[in-house]
Amino acid sequence: MATIDSLNFDGKRALIRVDFNVPLNDSLEITDDTRIRAALPTIQKILADGGSVILMSHLGRPKNGPEDVFSLRHLVAHLSDLLGRDVQFASDCIGADALEASRDLKSSEVLLLENLRFYPEETAGDRSFAQKLSELGDVYVNDAFGTAHRAHASTAIIAEFFAGQKYFGYVMASEIENVQKVLESEAQPVVAILGGAKVSSKITIIEKLLPKVDHIIIGGGMSYTFALAAGGKIGNSLVETEHFETVAQIAKAAKEQGVTIHLPIDSVNGDRFASDAEVAISDANDVPDGWMGLDIGPKTIDLYSSVIKNAATILWNGPMGVFEMEAFSNGTKAIGEAICEATEGGAFSLVGGGDSVAAAKQYGFAERVSYVSTGGGAMLEYLEGKELPGIAAILN
Repeated sequence: MATIDSLNFDGKRALIRVDFNVPLNDSLEITDDTRIRAALPTIQKILADGGSVILMSHLGRPKNGPEDVFSLRHLVAHLSDLLGRDVQFASDCIGADALEASRDLKSSEVLLLENLRFYPEETAGDRSFAQKLSELGDVYVNDAFGTAHRAHASTAIIAEFFAGQKYFGYVMASEIENVQKVLESEAQPVVAILGGAKVSSKITIIEKLLPKVDHIIIGGGMSYTFALAAGGKIGNSLVETEHFETVAQIAKAAKEQGVTIHLPIDSVNGDRFASDAEVAISDANDVPDGWMGLDIGPKTIDLYSSVIKNAATILWNGPMGVFEMEAFSNGTKAIGEAICEATEGGAFSLVGGGDSVAAAKQYGFAERVSYVSTGGGAMLEYLEGKELPGIAAILN
């Protein structure tokens, strides 16, 4: 793998694709700088070598060209504080001014370009746009794993203009390395914990994981499709009846490959989907009419926790319930705590996927597990075995 450790950047302009798509409040202040902090080691390595850094990123989903609410200039002050040096800003990401600013950079200076997505050519993967971006640097570094599954101009197309001068940053290298630790783990048992609303969004991942894991734990709304397919009652719970056959095929394949699929024993139900709903517990296969399952119950927590605490390798993707509502958050909290305890006992644990990452951060688990992916959709597609354009562009 060609990482930035392969090169001394002294005297070179490094054009780095970062993922600075961070949340901003109504005052346009950063509310979570995790993605910016993740990129700091890559930036600092290049600066320490004596190179200069040109950063390019997207922010939000601008629809009609430049919009101030999506301008990366709102990140400059905070990035300057984090790096301990002034960060220059280019009011465009291509064109004469951006080119001049990049060429004028001195050793160990940093330039942040304006939002790439102010140009529709970015998401269209336009080659001419990619070429204009490429003129800003001597070396290309991709450190934006969160966009690696998109064949955008700055993540995939641009690499063809840097033959022999394209590298993975530390975020990209770490993401690939840690996902591979799960997919190729020799430390057993391997446990995959899959939650979330829909079976349909996890079918490919389950099929990919079956030959590689010993246990699959199912939680969240998707578990009620399994329950109804097995002849249970699920009241008004979320269900995808069109995937009954898929559920049956998964169960059959798991049995053939010696994988144990764990399904909820009991269910925490609400009489409506609301934070102030009436709450009652039932058998997971006997949710009363008029009620909906919104979290795993205490017996399920005990079962799942015991499996997790005996694991050597753990993947967590998806919450166990509607953790955003306090009444239905216990399952997700308890499973997160079990993962942390297993990790503290020597297991390797990877947390990935938007909602499980959000839960890990919210409940303080992020610092207690082995690795938290910044990738979201990119990590899921990588787990599914898909070729990610942003990775392939560096490797090829």
